[in-house]
Amino acid sequence: MAAGEGMRLQKVLAQAGVASRRAAEELIDQGRVEVDGRIVVEQGLRVDPENAVVRVDGVRVVVKKDLVHIALNKPRGWQSTMSDDLGRPCIGDIVSERVSAGQRLFHVGRLDADTEGLILLTNDGDLAHRLMHPSFEVPKTYLATVSGTVERSLGKTLKAGVELEDGPAKVDQFALLDIGEGKSLVKIVLHEGRKHIVRRLLEAVGHPVVRLVRTDIGAVALGDGRPGTLRVLGQGEVGSLYQAVGL
Repeated sequence: MAAGEGMRLQKVLAQAGVASRRAAEELIDQGRVEVDGRIVVEQGLRVDPENAVVRVDGVRVVVKKDLVHIALNKPRGWQSTMSDDLGRPCIGDIVSERVSAGQRLFHVGRLDADTEGLILLTNDGDLAHRLMHPSFEVPKTYLATVSGTVERSLGKTLKAGVELEDGPAKVDQFALLDIGEGKSLVKIVLHEGRKHIVRRLLEAVGHPVVRLVRTDIGAVALGDGRPGTLRVLGQGEVGSLYQAVGL
């Protein structure tokens, strides 16, 4: 590659959805980025995104030209929309680099403003449509901190089904993880997507939700990124989503 050609490394990282350009510069400063097996600490290095092997913290970053699949960690209090008329923070703010670069991203479903955690973004319309369609029943996992001390027998009740105002709802899996200070931490897996379903279910059995985090959609896990960060799904993860919805 001739001098002056290619794309600046921090821009490559931003477009790959690793971090904003500014945060990418910090990653480079911290020695966490390598290109073709060499750790890069100087800013402004130009790389050929089609051929360079770029890793952050040892994990390969794939710069896809067309199809994009992103796992985003939605912070509490943020809207699950690409833009917000009232100027409230929304997930579109986190991917603004990509949108301004011309990527047309859809969010796959949404989370309440007060719910944190995993939301998928993609420009793959077929996949987005099927993931949101109830007939494909992709399981979703939530960690809920609830009021009160939960009895282990609650799992049986929730698996059997609870009558809500718009019909019965049930969970596929339930685990009680922790109890303390008048609260309990539970893990719930369910495959339906009715509005506020987890909150309504737990409230109906006498344990209102204090904090709710979605940790998994099918085989895709949130990972350990902080709220407000995102990562591009690996090929195996994308493959598992396609498999889950029969594409």
